[in-house]
Amino acid sequence: MRALLVTSIGVTCAAALTFPLAVPGSAAPVPAPVPAAAAQAPAAPAAEPLGSTQSLKLQPLAAEEGTRSPGAGSTRSPSFEQGLPRRDAHRFSLVGVIWDDPDAELHGTVQVRTRATGTGTWSGWQDIETHNTDHGADAGSAERASGKVRGSTAPLWVGDSDGVEVRVRSGDPEDRTGQAAPLPEGLRLELVDPGDDPQQPPDTDVPATPDTEAPVTPDTDAPATTATPASTGAQPGPPPESAALTVGAVESWAVNADLAPYGSAEIAPLSKAETEEQAVVAAGAEAYIGPRPGIVTRKGWGADESLRERTFAYTSTVKAAFVHHSATGNDYTCAEAPSVLRSIYRYHVKSSGWRDFGYNFAIDKCGKIYEGRAGGVTKAVLGAHTLGFNSNTMGIAVLGTFTSKNPPAAAVEAVAKLTAWKLGLFGRNPKGKVTLVSGGSGKYAKGAKANLHVISGHRDGFATECPGERLYKKLGTVRTTAARLQGR
Repeated sequence: MRALLVTSIGVTCAAALTFPLAVPGSAAPVPAPVPAAAAQAPAAPAAEPLGSTQSLKLQPLAAEEGTRSPGAGSTRSPSFEQGLPRRDAHRFSLVGVIWDDPDAELHGTVQVRTRATGTGTWSGWQDIETHNTDHGADAGSAERASGKVRGSTAPLWVGDSDGVEVRVRSGDPEDRTGQAAPLPEGLRLELVDPGDDPQQPPDTDVPATPDTEAPVTPDTDAPATTATPASTGAQPGPPPESAALTVGAVESWAVNADLAPYGSAEIAPLSKAETEEQAVVAAGAEAYIGPRPGIVTRKGWGADESLRERTFAYTSTVKAAFVHHSATGNDYTCAEAPSVLRSIYRYHVKSSGWRDFGYNFAIDKCGKIYEGRAGGVTKAVLGAHTLGFNSNTMGIAVLGTFTSKNPPAAAVEAVAKLTAWKLGLFGRNPKGKVTLVSGGSGKYAKGAKANLHVISGHRDGFATECPGERLYKKLGTVRTTAARLQGR
């Protein structure tokens, strides 16, 4: 049952083995600007069982008292300030802002405030991390070339809400005219409802009523998952560097069938001895592998498999792990983590235009580990987590924002456990370094060699605050603990 909540909340691209992509579902249609009268009309707070996305086009902000320049009109320039006044909406729990050009950067601030469902209480203004171009598929990859990818902020978890207000204002750096850089074109506010937990009975006490001013997108264009399940036998290890395999559509949990019974919600932990006995180790590598941690599968957190691309994409190996924070805020409970994941997943695919969830794994504040992008937790799955360094690496997102808040000890320990196991499968030393070749990241030019830690923070590969200063400072402890778990 959905809880009612009152909160705010490496590596060369050439080496990547990417496979045919189906055409992603189109973005939610953008409704016309809402008249002031319509913005106050009652809206249905009903939850969609499988989730939904409302996409609202931003408008020029009305000038505030005392800010109008002599001779100016009644609105500010839409090139520098846009937003939406307070308005009703269908139920949602996560917000973000997207724009047309994935290469355009949003220099400025994005702030929202939301109304809690059931109480009518409005939150204060909350900042959304502008995110810009530091996440996403690498240039030249099939995912990037799909034509569906958009620029996007980080998503922000706000809890169960039915009203919203947003303002986006340009800021530094200034352009050649001395003015603040203009905002990207095509700004839209995305309101994401994660839907009911498929493991729980759906809500039946809230009737659904159409809202013609803010339609919920049913995603009827998403492809159905109709593939035959894969064999339950042992899965192959990492493909050789020269391999060029095509992996067709299968249900995401079928690729983990050698680790847990078909359709399991969780992959059980193993001891170090059991892990070493079952692991497929890269040829010639010493058997330094940490015990396999328990992992909640995509089925366990309720991933709607009809949203993602039906084929999988792999690289040759896993040379390094990049640690991130999700920047979704810290106002969620551990019981809500699956809803947070379903919301991020929908935002990555339907709003940002990615082929699947961007990170390979996610970890909540209680230290629970979740399978991210589909393709198999033991495989070298190509993610969209560290621009320029997605190939031959893995991305781990700790759910939360750790710029000024310390990450929970349980989450830090889980990062160490996960990296000790997964990097061990590919013969990597968590305390070591590795040379990765950039696919073009902004911090490293395309083709530049970067000597990075085997366990790095996102900021090591891109000029970004991610994974937040407080989490970044914990990576030394993560490396030491992961190496110890491997028996080094």
